[in-house]
Amino acid sequence: MAMAPTTELSRRALFSGGAAGVGAAVGAALGAGALAGAGGAAAIEAGRDSTFGGEALACHGAHQAGIVTAPAAHIRYLAYELRGDADAAALQRLFRVLTGDIEGLTSGDAPLADPEPELAIRPSRLAITVGVGRGLMDRIDSALAPEWLAPLPAFSRDALGTGFDGGDLLLMVQADDLLPMAHASRMLGRDIASFATPLWRQQGFRGARGADAEGATMRNLMGQLDGTVQPADHEHEALIWLGDESGPLAGGTAFVLRRIRMELDTWDRVDRPGREQSIGRRLDDGSPLSAPPGSGEHAEADFGRSDEAGLSAIPLAAHMRRAHSSDPSERILRRSDNFEQGDESGLLFGCFQRDPLRQFVPIQRRLDEADLLNEWITHTGSAVFALLPGFAPGETLGARLFT
Repeated sequence: MAMAPTTELSRRALFSGGAAGVGAAVGAALGAGALAGAGGAAAIEAGRDSTFGGEALACHGAHQAGIVTAPAAHIRYLAYELRGDADAAALQRLFRVLTGDIEGLTSGDAPLADPEPELAIRPSRLAITVGVGRGLMDRIDSALAPEWLAPLPAFSRDALGTGFDGGDLLLMVQADDLLPMAHASRMLGRDIASFATPLWRQQGFRGARGADAEGATMRNLMGQLDGTVQPADHEHEALIWLGDESGPLAGGTAFVLRRIRMELDTWDRVDRPGREQSIGRRLDDGSPLSAPPGSGEHAEADFGRSDEAGLSAIPLAAHMRRAHSSDPSERILRRSDNFEQGDESGLLFGCFQRDPLRQFVPIQRRLDEADLLNEWITHTGSAVFALLPGFAPGETLGARLFT
């Protein structure tokens, strides 16, 4: 039940230093659930409604929810630019406020000062993941920022500067229902308003939950299975999670987000064999062109195999060949979502890793140099963030940044 207005304001003032427009204060810690298992599947909050749409993912754990948890049907990326007076002390207050609202919104109990708590009671596996950019780290202590927390090196085929680059603070909000996602975005935006201004917003989608088998690879708007090759669960520690050398970021991960426009009008003119040659996989089941038809997307690719004409079964500039690496450390956890905005359609390509300079950048350089898909795609946005480590009940998200 919502608190009286005077109580709401006093609680906000407690954590915000009286700043107007700041959202709810830290609620009571929710001790139920934590990220469970090597695959990172999030536990359902004990005692919550487990019917479709009522599921609540635990926000507590060694890592933030929303990274290795099963992708939701909808995702919204919200980037912010810090105000000039947002110093380390102000940012510490901001993270305390964000922590309370994240706990309330994801649990389905709603934050203390939520004016529309009914919109939060069915969270539909809502996950809220917080990342920081170089600008925010510099406000706290520039010595804490890793080398990779900066704009990526330039790629020759990039067409950046369209308003979807960079950022000091990132919120990654995802759920299986647009309603709790929209409500959470609004509540969190109120929290942030006194500390930062909106920089850009991008919204993606994939198939509705239940439309495909659990764990199925999503399809992008070109009709291709997108994200087949992923690190195994037991490889996450070595490839995804930041280690002790990262100091206060240990347990978090480096996140790259690329906005990729697709030229679907010209793609529609390409015949099916041409489409399959461009990616190196069959459209129906994602099987590599070097494997028998129907062998499935996880069949091993044989890059040395030739077809009946003596040509490479997987073309030399096919996307999957150019993205492939024999270096076992040069792998990333992919998170792709489709987007449509106005007349533009494409892919929001996100990836998690320990170091983008050593994992993502070599892959993207090969694709930039020669990739048959480059005829129909253009990278129009780019951002790099450090996603913070997880937090336990009673703790504050990002607390180690300030110690």
